[in-house]
Amino acid sequence: MEQAVRADRPHALTTTLAAFEVTATSPSSHHARSWLRAVVGGEVVGVAELELPLTENTDVAWAEVHVLPGHRRQGVGRRLWEALVERARAAGRTRIGGEVSVDVDVAGAAHEFARATGAVERHREDHLLARLPVPGSPVHPAYEVVLWRGRCPEEHRASYLAMRNQMNADAPTGDLDLEPEVLDDARLSASEERLTRAYDVRVAAARRRSDGVFGGYSLLFVPHGTDYGWQDDTLVMPEHRGHRLGAALKAANYADLPAEVRHVHTWTAPDNTAMHRTNTALGFRVVEHMYEMDVAIA
Repeated sequence: MEQAVRADRPHALTTTLAAFEVTATSPSSHHARSWLRAVVGGEVVGVAELELPLTENTDVAWAEVHVLPGHRRQGVGRRLWEALVERARAAGRTRIGGEVSVDVDVAGAAHEFARATGAVERHREDHLLARLPVPGSPVHPAYEVVLWRGRCPEEHRASYLAMRNQMNADAPTGDLDLEPEVLDDARLSASEERLTRAYDVRVAAARRRSDGVFGGYSLLFVPHGTDYGWQDDTLVMPEHRGHRLGAALKAANYADLPAEVRHVHTWTAPDNTAMHRTNTALGFRVVEHMYEMDVAIA
């Protein structure tokens, strides 16, 4: 997978071996995953992954297909795709979705392959990259920043769950028809346990000084043993917007990173102008376009 992805995506964020091992050896109760490989002459030339949501969106399967450049346009990707479709149908799924990322400077075959399967673009986000350090962004004086790593402290969990579920409900999905993931304490705990085995998980949250109410958070992952991080959610609750808390939370998280972490990845929909502007001001630049696509298989 690493070789196939890097061939035409120099800025791609790929799964580390540690993260893949956790996924492969510790099954989640909310997602079932399986992997396929294509072998030609004793050499693995392609791989594929199928993810089946088990809680929400149980009509969907999520797929990835990767083929080494020297073996493309020979039917390898098509055979892997057909095998994924067969398994998805057997699991009662009626559509398959996936992400297709294209470098802004390097031509790649992923988008063309996805369209050849009949997949239709439903949503687009820009993949942005920043080199650390980034410019500082002070927090509004009415708020203070609370930082934690790994498991959310017990005294913050109710607020954190409310913000996480707000983020899941608000996250832009374009024309994708998806149910938002709903977290409770048990599901959050299981996710935190799995993630901390492969990532340094860092959260910066904004707490209003006058009443202790949390108004937003920013979630960052640093894969163990790497020199980069990737920005996951950043949310400011509706009643706390207008104070540049998103920029302040991101900047606080990045400033707290160890010196060896030199880059941060993030993704933002182009029409999310406020967050795109925030990211640009922090020094992020667009390196890829990511398309979320799906196709009916019923």
